Amino acid sequence: MRQVTLFLLFFSYLLSAQQTPEGSYTVDANYFYGNIIPHRKSIQHLITAHPEGIIISFNRKTFGNHEWESTFNYPDYGASFHYQDMKNQALGEMFGLYGHYNFYFFNRCLMFRLGQGVAYNTNPYNKETNFRNYAYGEHLMPSTYFMLNYTKHDIIKGLGIQAGLIFVHHSNASMKSPNTSTNTLAVNAGVNYTFGRKPENVYHTIMHDTVYDYKQPLHYNIVFRGGVNQSDVIGSKQYPYYTIGGYIDKRISRKSGFQFGAEFFIPKYLKDYIRYMSVAYPETPTNPNTDYHKVGVFGGYELYINRMSLEGQVGYYVYEPYKSTGSLYQRVGMKYYFSKNIFGSVGLKTHGAKAEVMEFGIGYRL
Repeated sequence: MRQVTLFLLFFSYLLSAQQTPEGSYTVDANYFYGNIIPHRKSIQHLITAHPEGIIISFNRKTFGNHEWESTFNYPDYGASFHYQDMKNQALGEMFGLYGHYNFYFFNRCLMFRLGQGVAYNTNPYNKETNFRNYAYGEHLMPSTYFMLNYTKHDIIKGLGIQAGLIFVHHSNASMKSPNTSTNTLAVNAGVNYTFGRKPENVYHTIMHDTVYDYKQPLHYNIVFRGGVNQSDVIGSKQYPYYTIGGYIDKRISRKSGFQFGAEFFIPKYLKDYIRYMSVAYPETPTNPNTDYHKVGVFGGYELYINRMSLEGQVGYYVYEPYKSTGSLYQRVGMKYYFSKNIFGSVGLKTHGAKAEVMEFGIGYRL
């Protein structure tokens, strides 16, 4: 799963750091209390109380030793542990591991964190013992959380405080049904501690923008993506999901680039679903031989950090013989450039709030 891979990458990056100054590491612990957002009617019976939990995080600070660090106002990166009591017996409890970035604003008093990882649910759907849990179809699942906090570090001998809002998303990414997911919005408060903070730790600015012109000509990209998913019919089989795409990208600055392209989808699960619908619902005639392939065109934006970048895309199906979803689709994810020409990617393809597949990709940039 992409979250396991991302977490391991972050953690190995932390452990491999050498010659880091004292005061480079912090830890924070936060308690949160909030509400599950009723985004679908099918989970409203599961919202019976206010969920609560904790997030414990280990962070490595940056001081501008690399150009990207000063460009993004010296973010932190690290790893998080998350525990959440869903306050409903059918939903169970969640345990999660994440890799994350902390970005700072307003004289470093406002911190925004983006965390991606994997979560374990103690009580997923079971048709005999837990048929009420329509939110989670399996124990392990992708998870994302966002944190927006007022933060003060090193108020007294390394101790600081923070408080604000947190949003936690748990979803199977349609790898197994049911997959209605949950979104928790909560308030949090906690403390942080800076290890061995020293006054000589200063922020450096490397003015690479005055040396390099990040504007680039058009580049052509070929990418192959794959994943595993299941239709909404509980108990149906899991099938591979393939995507072959090509697109043009144009980098316009240090941080930004735009994309435009087309892709061919091979959703194997849809072939089985069409056959099922033709038999199970004769009152709505479905030809079992309907082509299940799709073709889409899309536009996207890419945010370059270092070798890693974040991307978001919006697409439209121009060929869709069987309309199982809306014609618009979205993809959010990240890329890692192994070299100038080769990159890997992980992303989530969705139709609005409904996830279709978690994709792993490999691509070549000409």
